[in-house]
Amino acid sequence: MLASPRHLWQAPAATVLAGDGPRQLPGPWRLMLLGDGSPTRHLRLLTGEPVAIDLIAMEAEQGNHPGAPAEVQELQAPLLRRQVWLTCGGTPLAWAESWWNQAEAELHLQDRNQPIWKSLTQGRSELFREVDGLALVEADWLDETFGYRGPFWSRHYRFFRSGTALTVIREVFSPQLETWLGSTLRQELQRSS
Repeated sequence: MLASPRHLWQAPAATVLAGDGPRQLPGPWRLMLLGDGSPTRHLRLLTGEPVAIDLIAMEAEQGNHPGAPAEVQELQAPLLRRQVWLTCGGTPLAWAESWWNQAEAELHLQDRNQPIWKSLTQGRSELFREVDGLALVEADWLDETFGYRGPFWSRHYRFFRSGTALTVIREVFSPQLETWLGSTLRQELQRSS
């Protein structure tokens, strides 16, 4: 299991919940990071390639969940933590980790190599996604896998079903996405904060 990336900057929670990210963030990136759509579907649409899930780890989460978003505390223990790379055409475009109640994970993640969105929407169940956090993060292992030096854009959100938090998901996006979405000005934003 990889350690969660270190936060260098975080947007105020009220700003994120209102859908107001940094003004310097270009429109396409605002949609990707603050929108309530499926990032795996967005990656597929942007690249024209299917999204492959490379499972890193999926194991019981013990203790206080170091580096986890505060919203993880809303989930009923015992918890499971899952980490994956999302790749298109063999290129890693995002890294994600998610926290689940173990029983919910067994129910919803039967195919561990399938994107979470696809697993959760089988049977056309209603879900609500709430984006809770936006950050710039860093980790040596992200630099190495993405082939870029950080910081990297990250967001975290919750899926709700019938008003109950089902999972908390954190995603970190590769600067390779600038090929389709334009520059993010991530370095400039970090210097100005």
